[in-house]
Order: sequence, then C-alpha cells, then structure tokens
Amino acid sequence: MALEVGIVGLPNSGKTTLFNALTKAGAEITAYASVSDKANVGMATIADDRLEQLAALVSAKKITPAAIRVVDVPGTGPQLLGNLRQVDALLAVTDGFSGTGNPDDDLETLGLELLVADRDHVERRLERVEKQAKSGDPAVRKEAESLRAVLAHLDAGKTLAEWSGDLPGELDPLTTKPLLAIENGPGGIDCALEMELSELPDEEAAEFREGRRSALEEVVNRLKDALDLITFFTVGEKETRAWTLRRGQTALDAAASIHSDIARGFIRCEVVAAADYLEHGSHAELVKHGLQRLEGKTYLVADGDVLNIRFNV
Repeated sequence: MALEVGIVGLPNSGKTTLFNALTKAGAEITAYASVSDKANVGMATIADDRLEQLAALVSAKKITPAAIRVVDVPGTGPQLLGNLRQVDALLAVTDGFSGTGNPDDDLETLGLELLVADRDHVERRLERVEKQAKSGDPAVRKEAESLRAVLAHLDAGKTLAEWSGDLPGELDPLTTKPLLAIENGPGGIDCALEMELSELPDEEAAEFREGRRSALEEVVNRLKDALDLITFFTVGEKETRAWTLRRGQTALDAAASIHSDIARGFIRCEVVAAADYLEHGSHAELVKHGLQRLEGKTYLVADGDVLNIRFNV
C-alpha cells in the first residue's frame, strides 16, 4: 500500500492547487468548502532517473514510477482534519502570494488547528472510555486515566509530539506526524504555475523549465526524507517499476508491497544494485561478474536494489 501524505492549509492558501500540481488530478478549486465536501485523493509520482535507465536496458513496454498517495481535505477544523489521521505526513501550505498573508502566522495557526483537532479527538475518546470504565475493567480504567493525562497535556497547549510517555493505542494523533511547510508564492513554490505546467505534455513542460527540475520534485524529495523512504526496483520487459519502502524494512516487506501472494510464498530474493545493473547492462553480465546475490526474508533492502523475488504459492 502506498504511503500517504495529507495537505492542510487555511482557506485560499492554494492547497488544492498544490494537490493538482502534485497529482495532475484536476480537482475543482473553490474559495470555500462545506463540511460535507469530500476529500480529493490522487497519486504523486516520485521521479527517479534510474527507473528510466533500467527500463531502457530491457526495452520495457511499461514503466511505472513509485508514488505517494495524496489527500486534500476541504477546509480545517477537527472534523475535517480527522480525515487525515491515517496519513504518514502532512504538507502545510501557507499564503506567500496574496500580499496580505503571513506564512509564519499561517503556520502557527495551522499548528493550533492540529492541536485543537487532537484535543477534540482525545476528549471524545475519553468520554466513550469513561462510560466503558464503569464496568470495572482494569484495562479500560487504566486507558481512561491515561487519556485524562493526555487531555491535560493538550489543554496546556502542548502537542502530542511533546508527550514523553506512551500514547494510548488507536489515537492516530495529528501533531506527531512529520509536518513540511510549503510556502505558496515567490519565496517558496509557485503552486499555480506548477499546476499549469503539470497540465502540459512532459516535453513542453521540460522545454518551459529550460532544463531545470520541477519545484515539486523538491517537495517529494523532502517527503521521502521525512518518511525515511528508500526505492527498490523490479525490472522486466513487460514492466519495469519503482517501489518505496521505509528504511530498515526487509525483503519480505518488499514482497508484500508487490503482492500478498508473493510474500506468502516467498522462497528467496535475487538482489543486484541498480548501479551495477546500469554499468554492466544485462543480467547475464551481472551473474558473470558475481554481482548478484541470494538473500532471505530478513534481508534489509537498500536504496537502489533491483529485486527478483522467487516464490511459490
């Protein structure tokens, strides 16, 4: 399953514009949104020169880049922000283009919105747990006690990232997630321009940029760093594809990200480095030079690994 990032921002900050630029989803941009409006969901691809080069070596018919799922909720407030509790990181869009906005103030306000959303979530959970605690269940009573302490912490204006102990399970707090600030304007990223360029054919957009990389690549790379992601590849004539894993995950995790059946029937994993593959040009040459190795389920996948997972279901 792809990792997820949520976009937050004050009204008219340009967060849906950024969403469209990242995903090319063409979501409607409106000045205001109601609570009933649905979130926009799309996929942001992760550019990687190695993918194109590997695909060229095997004349791949299909090239599939790695991607991050992006969620853009309309507006702010506890109920709407609650839709982002399952995401892995947050992009906070601030107004640096209108002349009336202050990005630093926007970021402070968004931080407060996230804190209030967490407080509201903890308070509602505490109300439910306190009712259940009347049964006398020690575990439930202990959770209620912990939630009361967490609520007092939030009431003191502190985020859950500042909480020193273990948090009660299933809270999925917003204020513990990596938060990347994106200024929409001359001092940061021109989201409107990036959205317009994303609607052009790749060749035309590249010509306009005159060889410069998209500013959105910086956003995606910052997300990769914040989530500590690595990229591995599967290479074949039918499809050559890039995938993401968290650093420290194993060959079995890589198999599961491709398909649950592959993980279930995992036998072994043939591993070569993308740099070696590109240098020697073929699987046969890699084997000849002893650059392919066999690894088991617990092998820690490295960035740039090309994996061929053998399995039997």
